[in-house]
Amino acid sequence: MSEHYYTNKPQTESRPQRFTFNLLGHSFMFETDAGVFSKSEVDFGSRVLIDAFEMPSLAGDVLDVGCGYGPIGLSIAKTHPERTIQMMDINERAIHLSQLNAEKNGIQNVHIFESDGLTAVTHDAKIAAVLTNPPIRAGKATIFSFYKGAYEVLQPSGELWIVIQKKQGAPSTVVYLEEMFEEVTVVTKKKGYWIVKAKK
Repeated sequence: MSEHYYTNKPQTESRPQRFTFNLLGHSFMFETDAGVFSKSEVDFGSRVLIDAFEMPSLAGDVLDVGCGYGPIGLSIAKTHPERTIQMMDINERAIHLSQLNAEKNGIQNVHIFESDGLTAVTHDAKIAAVLTNPPIRAGKATIFSFYKGAYEVLQPSGELWIVIQKKQGAPSTVVYLEEMFEEVTVVTKKKGYWIVKAKK
């Protein structure tokens, strides 16, 4: 079995590439590499999440969990310069690429660091929203740990935004979230992808 991208130190040989992509009305230049998720273009699920996300009125930082090379977090950061976007991933190659892409796109309101899920997020942080395109191939236990971790770090009335395909567990995600969060809404469905918003 080939290694999946949700791994700390990818063994896949580095094959750097770059492309430009428009997100939220801004043009981005992304450096990517083998061993990270969707290395050749911004994947459809992430694009649906980016387009659907609405910044909550609640003050505080936004977390991009499993940030990869950075399209979700960096596009939100570019559009909301008044917010700090914390971007995290277990994959050290992804972290390096996110840092590089923030620099190349002139984005400074980000804090990018290595974390297994949300384990490195301090619980005294003021978090208004968490976004994630979870690593399906890492398994349900890992994905559900993202959701639980998000609940623990969010402020009251904070929001968790998720993109997940129906065939890869969207209905069970909704059921799991409803046991924890005050309000769970399927914001949109597009080509089999669900955007789920859970409010604490």
